[in-house]
Amino acid sequence: MGMPVLQAAGSAMTTFITFAGVILIFYLFIIRPQNKKQKETQKMLSNLKKFDKVQTIGGVRGVILAVKEQTVVIKVDDNTKIEFVKPAIAAVLESHEAKVAAEVEAKEDKKEDK
Repeated sequence: MGMPVLQAAGSAMTTFITFAGVILIFYLFIIRPQNKKQKETQKMLSNLKKFDKVQTIGGVRGVILAVKEQTVVIKVDDNTKIEFVKPAIAAVLESHEAKVAAEVEAKEDKKEDK
């Protein structure tokens, strides 16, 4: 009579360990990377600056002319400006600060060469 009770307890423990393993796998391979990506996207959106080259989720590329609280105005052609909500920005292609830093560095290199 004691054997079936032990088998049931062992079976319950095996089931619990299996569920815990599945939950751990979901956390490590799905939830954690998604949270990390979401934080990186939030950081990118909060660091948008004027004159950054960006691409939207629809594939529109342009230069940021204005950054507002909820939206950004992007210049896509000489006379064309489009206003997008910030989450519509998929990527920053070229940061204005990085471009300015590269230009300053190039000027310094030219001065050193002379």
